Amino acid sequence: MPTGLNSHSIQSICRFVTRWLGLTTRLLARVIDRFRKPLHVPPGIIFGREATAPAMGLDRALHFVECLVNIMASDTRNRILSVAARLFEANGFEGTAVAAILREADVNSGSLYHFFPSKEALLVAVLEKYVEVLEPALLGAAERAADDPIEKVFALLELYRGRLLVSGFSRGCPVGELSLEIAGRFPEARHLVDAYFESWTGRVESWLIAAGDRLPSETDRHALATHALSVLQGAVMQARVASSIDSFDDSVSQLRLLLDLSAAEPGVSRAFRPKTGRTDVGGTTRSKQAVPSGATAAAVAATGTAISSAGEVPGEDDDAWWRAW
Repeated sequence: MPTGLNSHSIQSICRFVTRWLGLTTRLLARVIDRFRKPLHVPPGIIFGREATAPAMGLDRALHFVECLVNIMASDTRNRILSVAARLFEANGFEGTAVAAILREADVNSGSLYHFFPSKEALLVAVLEKYVEVLEPALLGAAERAADDPIEKVFALLELYRGRLLVSGFSRGCPVGELSLEIAGRFPEARHLVDAYFESWTGRVESWLIAAGDRLPSETDRHALATHALSVLQGAVMQARVASSIDSFDDSVSQLRLLLDLSAAEPGVSRAFRPKTGRTDVGGTTRSKQAVPSGATAAAVAATGTAISSAGEVPGEDDDAWWRAW
């Protein structure tokens, strides 16, 4: 072994080469895909400048370079966003140092501040991404997971349940947790949190409306959807504090019972899931618990992303973090 190289150095070099090869492969794939489509470069114009006749032969090559630069910048920005989202959820906004983001994302401060002028701007971008993926990662998945409108509500809640279990209770609702920390401090971020929850309750309200006369006509569907959100947030918090899924299941089963008792014609099952045991604080199981099934499995299939990836640290494919919300 050459002098000055130890096993740690060799491992670092291998990681760098692996990351570089992965990035290069993705860049080439995206550029090739881009050039399978027609170019939209105005005749006689290159990057906003009027082109002479000889220069027109260079427009495709110049456009190739421009695409390559844009793709590299996009990958860097997405990597920073993915890392920031993961660290914000794990450590909180205030508990996450910019230096930690730089280290985990493997970028320098100039790159970070090129895309995000401040840490607060990065927070806003993370929340914007959560709002963007709410539909495909959660609401749309629950929509496809069940035919019955009321069951769609519980399919949505089971997605959060699966995330708690897979992550060992380290992850629940990332936006809910951030909202407690940033409330009243960052108006722009607060608006995004509100937009996220409004979209959430709006979809649940639409399912409750679709339930029709199964709920009494005087039922305030919007208030009931807001109550479902409150149940979720409280259930997630208790499950994480106790490192046990029991409090989550108890809260959701009571929501199920509330809907059953309110129903004009009760007909849906009242059991959220069969329990085969209780879990002590610290995660010790007294008797074996059933693995989430039913709506959870259907929702997993609907997302095409698998909840099992929700608790994992994103790898080279940074978009996996958003697909796993």
